Amino acid sequence: QVQLVESGGGLVQPGESLRLSCAASGSILRFNTVGWYRQAPGKERELVAIATNSGSTNYADSVKGRFTISRDNAKNTVYLQMNSLKPEDTAVYYCNVDVLTYSFSRMDYWGKGTLVTVSS
Repeated sequence: QVQLVESGGGLVQPGESLRLSCAASGSILRFNTVGWYRQAPGKERELVAIATNSGSTNYADSVKGRFTISRDNAKNTVYLQMNSLKPEDTAVYYCNVDVLTYSFSRMDYWGKGTLVTVSS
């Protein structure tokens, strides 16, 4: 079993920055693809950013140039650096990890989410 703990959310003003963290623990041999998603009130969950094992990244058009996803495989932790935040970035942010477990099973896990509110 794998547990994900997200942190770093909060209330900020437009233009400010936040760094989200997603720490994974449990039976993890290796991270595969990792990502951040978000869900704003009344909207569907959407992809924010993903990072693959090969080092490639992909971002939603709405966050390109402002957000950066990174991963520390040694610490089993995924980060999302969010700069120049806008009110439309307000959402619950979810971490998603695709892992290879010690039993050589490939599993997909979601965090419980952390709320980011951007408001003046």
